[in-house]
Amino acid sequence: MTQYNWDLIERLLHEVQNSAGHSFAPRAYAEQEAAAQAADGQTIGSVDHLKAIAGEYEALLLKRGYIEPRPEDQGGNGENFVLTQRGLSLLSLLESGIPGTEHPRQVLDEQADALEPETFDVVASKAQIA
Repeated sequence: MTQYNWDLIERLLHEVQNSAGHSFAPRAYAEQEAAAQAADGQTIGSVDHLKAIAGEYEALLLKRGYIEPRPEDQGGNGENFVLTQRGLSLLSLLESGIPGTEHPRQVLDEQADALEPETFDVVASKAQIA
């Protein structure tokens, strides 16, 4: 089973939403996420490892259709993205500010690879996890 760092993915998806006019910087966002988690008293592993994973997640999210290049008329500069419908669905499942987000993350964790597009689309369509 593939395990994902859902907090980091959520952070990256939020940053995609806010990336109009500037370059998407997953490694910097990972460093900021690590600092925020440390401030909350969470144990943080290697920041360098987290930064490397963030770069891998960027490529995975793009390849699997969760994000796509941002059009120029929406602030695209060739180095930033927008969320696709699948990306919006993922973000809505991951929203940590919403009570009860643990259940959707648990359901995602139970999948062999929750970010495999076909798997995600089936899981996301089930009303009981949303």
